[in-house]
Amino acid sequence: MIPLKDIDRRPSRFPLITALIIGANTFVFLLEMTNGASFVTRWSLIPSDIAAGRNLITILTAMFMHGGWLHIIGNMVYFWAFGPEIEDMMGRIRYSVFYVMGGVASFGAQVALNPDSSVPTLGASGAIAAVMGAFLITFPRDRIRTIVFLGIFVNIFFIPAIILVGFWFVIQLFSEVGALVERQTGGIAYAAHIGGFVFGLAFSRLFERRQRRDYKIF
Repeated sequence: MIPLKDIDRRPSRFPLITALIIGANTFVFLLEMTNGASFVTRWSLIPSDIAAGRNLITILTAMFMHGGWLHIIGNMVYFWAFGPEIEDMMGRIRYSVFYVMGGVASFGAQVALNPDSSVPTLGASGAIAAVMGAFLITFPRDRIRTIVFLGIFVNIFFIPAIILVGFWFVIQLFSEVGALVERQTGGIAYAAHIGGFVFGLAFSRLFERRQRRDYKIF
């Protein structure tokens, strides 16, 4: 499933921070393509390093890096589907802080579960998961225009956020349990997804405006 946009709500102004974050991710990815593996290794997060108090700057830098074209495109599509409404609801400054804190929380979860791992961890997925958690708390009934693949058939459905995001989270939970059981050391950082999402669920209300903007609902 590929979420495209909220069809029940329109932000009251252009989502500048969401667009800038997408631009920053794209710029860093181009740096990865230009500078190669040494650049990726230098700025990715290594859980064992963080657990030992080394290279702490990578908690931030890894948040803007990706492992390939499909990785960054998928993340940015999800981010654009859920980010604008949360930015409008929180305001640009609070939203920026929330996004970064969500990313930090997601990497914290990954390090906590795999403190001895030397496998590089990178991606915006955890921070975006925090935004999705905030969306689920704030706009659970909003319908998301979603591309759904049914075998060889492709169709568009309008799926309530509580179902779409809830289903995504359940997949992350089962995938992380499977990774722990099989003792996988590489692959997708499901723990980071879960950590970011839980952060979004737990703390998004603290970042809301005291007086929300009037939303355009249609």
